[in-house]
Amino acid sequence: MGECQHADLNAVNRRRRSHYLLEAGWRADNAIQGLGRSHRTNQASAPVFRPVTTNVIGERRFISTIARRLDSLGALTRGQRQTGGNGIFDTKDNLESQYAEYALYELFKQIFQGRFYEVSLGKFEQMTGLSLTSYEGGMKIDLPPLRQFLNRLLALRIDMQNIIFERFELLLSQQIEAAIANGVYEMGVETLRAERFTVESPEAVYTHAQTGSVTNYLKVERTQKNNIKTAEEMLEFATQYQGKLMINSKSGNAAVSIPTHSIYDSEGGVVPRVLLIRPQKETRVPVQDLESSTWQQVSISIDAFAAAWSTEVDALPKFTTDYLHLMTGILLPIWKILPQQNSRVFRLQTSDGQKILGRVVNAHDIQTVREQLGLRNQLLSPEELVKLVLNQRYTQQLPGGITLRRSFVANEPRIELVNAISLAERLLAVGCFTEIINWQKRVFIPVSDKAPAILAAVIEILG
Repeated sequence: MGECQHADLNAVNRRRRSHYLLEAGWRADNAIQGLGRSHRTNQASAPVFRPVTTNVIGERRFISTIARRLDSLGALTRGQRQTGGNGIFDTKDNLESQYAEYALYELFKQIFQGRFYEVSLGKFEQMTGLSLTSYEGGMKIDLPPLRQFLNRLLALRIDMQNIIFERFELLLSQQIEAAIANGVYEMGVETLRAERFTVESPEAVYTHAQTGSVTNYLKVERTQKNNIKTAEEMLEFATQYQGKLMINSKSGNAAVSIPTHSIYDSEGGVVPRVLLIRPQKETRVPVQDLESSTWQQVSISIDAFAAAWSTEVDALPKFTTDYLHLMTGILLPIWKILPQQNSRVFRLQTSDGQKILGRVVNAHDIQTVREQLGLRNQLLSPEELVKLVLNQRYTQQLPGGITLRRSFVANEPRIELVNAISLAERLLAVGCFTEIINWQKRVFIPVSDKAPAILAAVIEILG
């Protein structure tokens, strides 16, 4: 890459560099050495590396090898997986991850069951020399390994490579997206950053008899600055990514719709989708659902979109506060008590300089952990409870046999207090309301920004 002074703090030209990686090859160590020569200590800004491939999609195989080895290097040398690739590669560039293994199994299943219409089972086995069929006629248990599958694809005609790779990569995107949505996406040790971290209600939960090492529960308040784009930034974004400007005819809110990867339904059919970007949220929506919704493409003027977007942005808070539940210290003795479906480990530094490394416990599971470990503190705040009930169908048992849950009335979500009718008068006084549905009176907490304060008052009444 040469000994250029481009972007050096002592140079006149300090603009960010873009380096194009051609013919990456198999050697990750050579790639790291080459990239490192341009990533210098005295630089004004880090360079942007752009791996280049042709329309021969099989070349992704070589980029994948370097991405995987960089991931491994980061995990081994720094204990933090994302530092290895340093943001050069996307997660989907590693075609040999655990998510790729799941995607390959789904691909084999679709081929075997005849749900991959362009590639029949017989044609796939003949082209690749890979057998998916057992002696008994069912699908093999010991299916071909991932690396063998990727290498055999390189020998196929380009058009067939592209067809199979496209299906495989869409299935991979689907696996990663599902893992992120379920909060179980494996990132190694993640460093969290925010405006402020503050430790609340620390509590010792276990002491190892032989060493005296302690396991602590920490509730950490996290304050983050909301990353909210202006209307001008979104208009530029829409132009860059072929986005459509949308306005919701019911709420008057604005959004930008851009193309995103499709998914496959249970029959193997393609479901086209778009990414719907709102001021504080992004959701992937099937095109068919969007067309039948109240979202409509702006057909009048850009000014109408900008005004709707700005109105919503102006009403949004500049900071968001939420909570992390962490187990720190010695963890192996209590590992089996902690939820097994989510084992993410976080590193953070509090506002007073304390460095913390711990395993996060999802708020959805914290009450179960609290009971098993005998924690004394009230762990979930009213704000957390409201979010969990509305967004994750969370149910919480409150004192006096009353249950806090989400219910639907006329297709609208409600926060309901079940078995609370005997306390209706006292609950109404703090902001709850009642409604007779099917000849039965029920008690609800209003779904609004006042819900956490009302729930706090309800908890105080219940003792």
